[in-house]
Amino acid sequence: MSERIVVDPITRIEGHLRIEVQMDGNKIDSAYSSGTMVRGIENILKGRDPRDAWAFAQRICGVCTLVHGLASIRSVENALNYTVPKNADLIRNLMSGAQYIHDHVMHFYHLHALDWVDVVSALSADPKATSELAQSLSSYPKSSPGYFSDMQKKLKGFVEAGQLGIFAKAYWGHPAYKLPPEANLMAVSHYLEALSWQRDVARLHTIFGGKSPHPNFVVGGVPCPIDLNSDSALNMKKLSQVQDIINQMRSFVEQVYVPDTLAIASYYKDWGSRGEGLGNFLTYGDFPSNGMNDVSGFMIPPGAILNRDLSTIHDVDMNAADEIKEYVSHSWYDYENGKDAGLHPYDGETNLNYTGPTPPYKHLDVEQSYSWLKSPRWKGNAMEVGPLARVLMLYATGHDQTKELVNMTLNKLDVPVEALFSTLGRTAARTLETQIFADAMQGWFDDLIINIKAGETKTFNEKLWEPSTWPKQAQGVGFMEAPRGGLAHWIVIEDEIIKNYQAVVPSTWNAGPRDAEGQPGAYEAALADNHTLHDPKQPVEILRTIHSFDPCLACAVHLTDPDGNELINVKVK
Repeated sequence: MSERIVVDPITRIEGHLRIEVQMDGNKIDSAYSSGTMVRGIENILKGRDPRDAWAFAQRICGVCTLVHGLASIRSVENALNYTVPKNADLIRNLMSGAQYIHDHVMHFYHLHALDWVDVVSALSADPKATSELAQSLSSYPKSSPGYFSDMQKKLKGFVEAGQLGIFAKAYWGHPAYKLPPEANLMAVSHYLEALSWQRDVARLHTIFGGKSPHPNFVVGGVPCPIDLNSDSALNMKKLSQVQDIINQMRSFVEQVYVPDTLAIASYYKDWGSRGEGLGNFLTYGDFPSNGMNDVSGFMIPPGAILNRDLSTIHDVDMNAADEIKEYVSHSWYDYENGKDAGLHPYDGETNLNYTGPTPPYKHLDVEQSYSWLKSPRWKGNAMEVGPLARVLMLYATGHDQTKELVNMTLNKLDVPVEALFSTLGRTAARTLETQIFADAMQGWFDDLIINIKAGETKTFNEKLWEPSTWPKQAQGVGFMEAPRGGLAHWIVIEDEIIKNYQAVVPSTWNAGPRDAEGQPGAYEAALADNHTLHDPKQPVEILRTIHSFDPCLACAVHLTDPDGNELINVKVK
């Protein structure tokens, strides 16, 4: 009988994801992805005021701290046909763009880089040679021998004190690590620098949203009035701070993140043929230039790509009952009409029914239910969402900057276009879209300044704020492209309160279990795609592919003791 390998939990800093793989010798034959905690926010929201939903829904996740709030208010605005001022769209774009850049840099250095970078090896690097390497890649001003020498001393202090906690969950000395010591020292130095960088750039959310994490939002616009003569509103001083933050973001992305990705990828080009899996990609579209009702003005186009065919983009209708459905055949939920039924989110149900083993347990019973995640499908197809889906969509629709960046990357790495469809391609796509968003942020900011100078300072539409103006029944979908992929919240409003609410998050699309047809989710399919493990006890190959998706299972949180009993019950009035 072949071996079953378990990695639980698989994320470094956050997450409740269990991966089990069935081996055929030293090759992965099949894989199973299990979200081990339940979310349940949908049940909490029923019966509440739709204008308050964002504040609850935003707490689904503490990593993508604003995206659920924005998707939630867009669902209410869509249901009520509620338009928002141009300035509000620009500020929302800036906040979302900042989330992308912050999140992607943090993911690369603090969640994913250690799958490729051997921290301990950096101790044997020559700081002068490291400086020469870094300066050959970019003109980043900190790339001096003294800088890398200081970083190496700091790292040595961590190692000698046995305090490698911030570099946990890796396999130092594993033969799958290929970087020379100097490249390792360069990457580890930037890992440490990114810790302070992310603290500074997070200030953009506090300027527009009052705080971070979980900045404030409001149905109908944004909660930051513009008054250049006020100390409490958005004034010239705060706008100047936003410009400084954008400059700081662009500098780090252009001179550190992009060069590091290309440098590391050059040693791992063999990963350009592993880890695709599905070959199906989905985007909802986002970053409007003329409101959410005009998809032609979206920076990220909506659509579906099937079987790698970039010549045909399929339309996606998020309101159509026969397109997006969630299945629970292998999930710890029940549907009224049976576990093999598929429900559109407007009709979605969140009926919890845990039938799995009592923790701790050795293996999942994958023939039965084995995850707290549902299985979303588009027209019956399992789909991948996220940076790779977005970059492929931009590339397929002729976005000039994307084509230039992708072609530059393929040429520098000397790999074919097929390498995009892989673990390596997924990681590179995240980096490239970070460059795209860093540049786009400057454009959105410039447009905001132009509006303000022209006397247009409105950031909120009060027209439909009062529930007495609403129809008796309404339903809508609020969608966006979150850093990890297409995110949508569906809401049904009746008699001024929420009758039903369903959130389908990126990690549900990617991490969901098999459906009634036995069709695997994106994680499961990717791991079964050309993966050989050097050492089953140190399965860095599994980490590399799963982390390339940037798993975020905070969107499914519940607290239990080892016997499965709830530890805390918080009542919110």
